[in-house]
Amino acid sequence: MNDTTPAQVIDPETLAILRCPVTRSKLHLENGFLVAETGGLRYPIRNGIPIMLAEEAVLPPGIDSLEAFKQQFSAS
Repeated sequence: MNDTTPAQVIDPETLAILRCPVTRSKLHLENGFLVAETGGLRYPIRNGIPIMLAEEAVLPPGIDSLEAFKQQFSAS
């Protein structure tokens, strides 16, 4: 079962204020995920609620761990 909600459920005002907790970059909707503009960390949307926990995010290709991602892309 796929518990990701279709992207249309996140309203534009909410999207405009959300930021990636790791990189602090803006997010955009892509295939049921909120994707960070910096680094490409993908946060799932479940039951219409963005899950903004780094531990729940899908890592971009070529990154093996959240720690490796943070070393490369974390905001200072």
